[in-house]
Amino acid sequence: MASSKRSYYVTNYFRQQVALTHRNYRLFLVGQSMSLIGTWIQRIAMIWLAYRLTNSPFILGLIGFCEQIPIFVIAPFAGVYADRWDKHRALINIESLAMIQAAVLGILTLAHMIHIWHIVALSLLLGIVNAFEVPMRQSFVVDMVDHDKNALGNAIALNSTIFNLSRLVGPSVAGILIGVAGEGWCFIANALSYGVVVLSLILMKIQLQPVLSTGQDRVLQKLKEGLQYLKGRRFMRSLLLLLAVVSFANASLRTLAPIFAKNILHGGANTFGFLMSAAGVGAILGALFLTNHRSSSLLKRIVSVTGILLGASMICFGGSRWLWPSLFFMAVAGLTQMMHTAATNTLLQLHTDDDKRGRVMSFYTVCLQGMMPFGSLVAGTLADWVGGAWAMVAMGLICLVGALLHRGKHDGARRPPRPANGP
Repeated sequence: MASSKRSYYVTNYFRQQVALTHRNYRLFLVGQSMSLIGTWIQRIAMIWLAYRLTNSPFILGLIGFCEQIPIFVIAPFAGVYADRWDKHRALINIESLAMIQAAVLGILTLAHMIHIWHIVALSLLLGIVNAFEVPMRQSFVVDMVDHDKNALGNAIALNSTIFNLSRLVGPSVAGILIGVAGEGWCFIANALSYGVVVLSLILMKIQLQPVLSTGQDRVLQKLKEGLQYLKGRRFMRSLLLLLAVVSFANASLRTLAPIFAKNILHGGANTFGFLMSAAGVGAILGALFLTNHRSSSLLKRIVSVTGILLGASMICFGGSRWLWPSLFFMAVAGLTQMMHTAATNTLLQLHTDDDKRGRVMSFYTVCLQGMMPFGSLVAGTLADWVGGAWAMVAMGLICLVGALLHRGKHDGARRPPRPANGP
C-alpha cells in the first residue's frame, strides 16, 4: 500500500512538470545542469585559490565585486538587445566566450603562472559575459516552452531546481577536486561543461521571431521605455526593490564562507564545500516546493516571508561556532534565498508583456546579481575591520530590516481604513 502511494505521488509529480513536454526545454535542462555544476566548481575553486594566495578577506570581496559589477552596469542595455537579437544564436556565442574564459583560467593555474591580478581580470571578463547571458537566458525561457504561459512558471521552478542541485553537487565536487588535483582542473572541468551547454543550444529548433536592427539612439530609447514601463507598475517596482536589498545582503554568504570554514570552524576546502552544499540542500527543497505551488497569491506571501527568514538565518550563522549548526543555518539561508528569487522571477514573468520581457528581466538581473558586487565588497571590507562573524551579522540585519520594512509597507497598504466614529 505504501509503495503504491509513493508511486502515485511520484507519477503525479512528473505529470505536473508541463515544461518537460517541450523538446527544446528538455535539451536546455540537460545542458544547463552540466554547465551549472561546472560554474559552481569554478566559483568555489576561484574563491579558495584567491584566499590561499592572499589570505585577505578584502580580496575575496574584490573578486566578488569584479565578477558581478559588469552586470550592474551592462545588464540594462543587454536587456534591450535581448528583446531584439536572435536570442538562440546570441546564447551560443555568449556561452562559447564563457568556455574560453574558464579554459584560460585553468591553463594559467595548471602552468603555475596564475597571479591574483589574473583572477581579478578574468573575473571581470566573466562578469561582462554574464551581463549579457543572464537577461538573454531568462527571457529565452518563454521561447523554449513555445510561449506556453501555463508551462512558464513550471519552467522557471525547474530551472531553479537544477540550479540548486548543481549548488549541492558543485561545491562538494570542488572541495574533493581541489584536495586531489588542485584548482586548475576545476577550471578545466567548467570549460568542458560549457561545451555541453553549447551543444544543447545547437541541437534546439527554435522558431525564429522577426528581429529589428538597433542603433545606439534606439538602444537608449528602448531602455527608457523599459524604465517607464516599470515606473507605471508599482507591484513590479516593489518586487525589484526588495530583491535588490536581499541580494546585496546575501552576497556575504559566499564571500565570507571561506573565512568561516578556515578561521571560525577550523576546517579546509572540504568544510567550505560542505557549507556551500548545505545552502544547496535547502535551496533544492525550496525549488521542489515551487514546482508544484505556483499561485500568484502564494508567491506573493513567499516573497514577503522569505526575506525575513533569510536575514534571521544569516544572523544565526554569523553567531555559530560549531559545524552542524552552521550547516543548518546555511541550509535555511539557501532555502529562503532560492524561494525569494524564484518567486520574484515568476511573478515578474507572469505580469510582463512579451515585448518588454528582455528589459524587465535585465532589471531583475541588475537587482539579483548587480547588487551582489556591492554586497561582496562591503562584506569583505567589514570582515577586515571587525571580523567575518560580525560582518555576517551586520549583513543579516540589513536583510532583516529591509524585509520587515517592505512587509510593513504592504500590510499597511492592504489594511482597510478604520471607519469614522459616528455621533
